[in-house]
Amino acid sequence: MKIRFRDVPSGIVQARAVIEILPGVYLNEVTIIQRDGELKVEIPQKTFIGKTNKKHYIDILTFDSEDKRTLWEMDVKEEYETWREGNKKILVYSKE
Repeated sequence: MKIRFRDVPSGIVQARAVIEILPGVYLNEVTIIQRDGELKVEIPQKTFIGKTNKKHYIDILTFDSEDKRTLWEMDVKEEYETWREGNKKILVYSKE
């Protein structure tokens, strides 16, 4: 699995990832967030409004079981931590 990360400058979002699932097939906008001191992986979702004006969310990527999902998320977190070691976050402050 090949992953490219982009740094995000602020908020709880730490980075966004583009993951090559198969040669030439990419999953965009996988988000790495830091919530309650823990890294989490968010899979992109499709959002739509139903007939009753209620919002519905569907994950773009689905798994056979929760175990497979957990293992995949752990792989993405490991890759992110390795990437982050080589690419430290730099915060830039402005007086303006």
